[in-house]
Parts: sequence; C-alpha cells; structure tokens
Amino acid sequence: MIVIKLFCASGMSTSVLVNKMRKAAADRGIEVEISAFPESQIDKHLDSMDVALLGPQIGFNLAKDKKICDPKGIPVEVIPMVDYGMMNGAKVLDLALKLLGK
Repeated sequence: MIVIKLFCASGMSTSVLVNKMRKAAADRGIEVEISAFPESQIDKHLDSMDVALLGPQIGFNLAKDKKICDPKGIPVEVIPMVDYGMMNGAKVLDLALKLLGK
C-alpha cells in the first residue's frame, strides 16, 4: 500500500484531484491511500506517508517542506501547474510513483 498525501493552502482544493488519482490507481490495480491536507500540517504526517505532493499555489514552500521531509526519506515535489489545473489524476499519480522509484 502506497500512501500519497497532497498538501495545499487549505486541504480543500485538492479533493477533486485526490478522487481522480484514486480512480487512476484503481484502473491500474495499484493499491494506494491518497488524501489531502493543509500544508501547515505536513509535519504531523511524517510517520504516515510515503510521498508528499504540494499544490502549485504553495510551491514556494518546497524548500521548507523538503527540510521537514528529507530526514524521514519522504520525497516531496510540487504538482505541475498544468496537471493540477486539468485535474489530471493519472499524471499526478505518475509523478508520485516516479518519486518513489516505481
């Protein structure tokens, strides 16, 4: 089971993307747990995620969040604006899997 957590300004705007990612994973037979949270809570999720993805609207926090996640070996990256804007769950799932080396 791969645990992917998306972080954005409030944790709300990514809910549609989360559902599209879940569908893309189900279509491929990949077992995942995907959820969204406010970026301010990223430090509370360090022991319960395999990869962290940031909404493009908070991409400026990438360096700060890498400092939080790197010691735990958790890859973190900003979701590309075009994939986020198009709510392309398959592409964002691909990004998460690539970060995990899968």
